[in-house]
Parts: sequence; C-alpha cells; structure tokens
Amino acid sequence: MRVALPLLLLLLLTPAAFYAGRQSAAQKQKTYTIENSVNEFDPKKVEQTQAGYQYWFADKEFIDGRTLKLSVVAPGKATHAPHRHPEDEFFFVLEGKAEFYLDGKTRVVGPYTSLYCPSNQEHGIRNAGDTTLKYLVIKKYER
Repeated sequence: MRVALPLLLLLLLTPAAFYAGRQSAAQKQKTYTIENSVNEFDPKKVEQTQAGYQYWFADKEFIDGRTLKLSVVAPGKATHAPHRHPEDEFFFVLEGKAEFYLDGKTRVVGPYTSLYCPSNQEHGIRNAGDTTLKYLVIKKYER
C-alpha cells in the first residue's frame, strides 16, 4: 500500500501540475484594440534591403504567422533571386511594373494586379520599370 499511495498521488496530481502551468488558447489570445490594430507607415521603422526597403505592417508575431509587408524596389532590381519555400504567398502590385517569375515563365504586370505563388514553386519578382516598384507581400509562416 505504501507504493500504491505515492503512485496514486502522482497520477492524481500530474494532470493538475501539468495543466497548471499551461494557459488555454483563449487565455493566450491577444486582445486587439484600436491602438494595436492600426499600423501607420513609419519611415523610421523601414528595413533597408539591397534593392530598396521593406516595411512590416503585420509581422510573424502579430497574429498567428500571417504577415503583411510592403516591399519597395528600385528600377531594375529584385529583392532576391527566384526561390521556393513551403508557404504559399501573394504579391499585390501598388505602383510600378513588376516582372513576375513562376516556374520558368515570366510576365510583366502593372498596378492593382495580384500574383500568387503556390507552395514550393520557384518564384520571384523584380522591378521591370524605370520608376520605383511598390508591392504588398501577404504570407502565412508556419509556426
């Protein structure tokens, strides 16, 4: 009985001890207010790139991996070479001309055009014009 009692106590206390340090998803969920739900562009918070700059309106930590980023690219430049990754991704062209590359094919598009990059397909975007290219990047990173 002396062995059984500690074992019984361990079995009874383990779930409570295990869950005591954990919060439910609802408890962990961030409360969104007008103050933290509005992100006005702030030039002091831009991140310089080799091709221009980027600004995160919603980074990986804001919600659940969903992101919204502004990319600004100088004429003739690209943020990086064509690449692939497990997440799918959208681009939305705001200003300028973008050359979109997807699996060996390219297409030049202008403002108010969306571009979809399926998961694990090689893709890229570069400025194909003589003015600044501005586009949004919408992506959900896996956690």
